[in-house]
Amino acid sequence: MSIQARFELSYPGFKLDVALDLPGQGVTALFGPSGCGKTTLLRCMAGLTRASQGELVVNGDTWQSKTVFMPTHQRSVGYVFQQANLFGHLSAGQNLRYGQSRVPDSERRVAMDRIVKLLGIGHLLERMPQGLSGGECQRVAIARALLTSPRLLLMDEPLAALDLARKNEFLPYLERLHDELDIPVIYVTHAPDEVARLADHIVAMEAGRITADGPLKEALANVDLPIHLGEDAGVVLDAVVAEHDQKWHLARVEFPGGSLWVRDSGHSIGHHVRVRILARDVSIALEKVGGISIQNCLPATVDQLADDAHPALTLMRLTVGSSALLARLTRRSAAGLGLAPGKSVWVQIKAVALIG
Repeated sequence: MSIQARFELSYPGFKLDVALDLPGQGVTALFGPSGCGKTTLLRCMAGLTRASQGELVVNGDTWQSKTVFMPTHQRSVGYVFQQANLFGHLSAGQNLRYGQSRVPDSERRVAMDRIVKLLGIGHLLERMPQGLSGGECQRVAIARALLTSPRLLLMDEPLAALDLARKNEFLPYLERLHDELDIPVIYVTHAPDEVARLADHIVAMEAGRITADGPLKEALANVDLPIHLGEDAGVVLDAVVAEHDQKWHLARVEFPGGSLWVRDSGHSIGHHVRVRILARDVSIALEKVGGISIQNCLPATVDQLADDAHPALTLMRLTVGSSALLARLTRRSAAGLGLAPGKSVWVQIKAVALIG
C-alpha cells in the first residue's frame, strides 16, 4: 500500500516541484513554514488545483497521470480545512448525514455511530454550528469528512484556528482516530508538537520542494536531515506503561533501551504511548550523578555530533540501547567533556520534560 504523488506547478513568485512515495496507511505530516507549498500540494492531491504536470496513485488506483485527471468529486477523498466550513443552516447531525449521503449504502465503510463516539460529539448532534465552539466545529467537520468513507483523508492545519487550551483538548481525539481508523491521512502543519503526537511519517518542505522525507522516529533522530525544528528539536519514542507511582502522580514507561519516569496521564499498565524528548532537556555527564532533582539517568553512547543553528551549539545524537536521543549543548561543554563518537556517557532527562 502506497501513495505516489508527483506534481509540478508554477506561478509568479512560486514553484512547486515534488515527487513522493508515501505509506498507504497511517498519518503523514507535511511540515514546513508558511508559504512553503504544503497547502498547494494538498490541493493538487485533492484535484482542487490542477498541476501542469501531475501524477497521483492511491493504493493502486490512478487519480491523475499524463492521460487521466479525475475531478475532485470523483476522488474518494475527504478534505478538512483550517476553518470547519459547516453548513450554517443545518444542525451538526444534519451536516454528518449530508456527508454520509454522498456515498451509496453499498460503499459505506465508516459507521456514523462509531465516528460520533470516537470524536465525542454525540451531545452536539442537535445543535447548530453557531452554538458550537471552534474545537467542536472541527470535530464535526472531521466526522463529516470521514462519513464520506474516503480512501484518503487530507487535513489542512485543522488546529490552526484554535487557542492552546482548545488545541490540547482536541489532540486526543485525533490520536484516537489515528489508532482506530484504517484511513491514510495527509496532515499539513507547521507545529512540531502535532507532528510528534500524530505522525508516522514526515515530509519536510521548503520553497516548494521536499527537503526531508522518511519515517518520523528515524527522521527526527537524524541530525543531518534539514528538518528545521529549532528549539523543538528532539525525538519520539514508542513506549509501554509499566508502573504507576500514585503518591507522586508519575508513571514509568519502558522503551527499547531502558525506562523513564513521566507524568502520569492515567493510562493503564501495558498501554502503548509516545514519549517526546526535546534535545534541550537532555544533559550529559561522564559518570552517574546522585543527589540531583533529575528523575531519569541512563547509560548512553555518543553516536554523532553535528552543527547546530548557532555556531556556539552542537546537536548530538546518542544511542540508549536500540533507541536514539538528541542532546543540544555548547561546543565548549562538548569539548570540555571530550565528547566524540563511541564515548560512553550518562544522559539525564527531566521527568517533567517528557510528553506522554
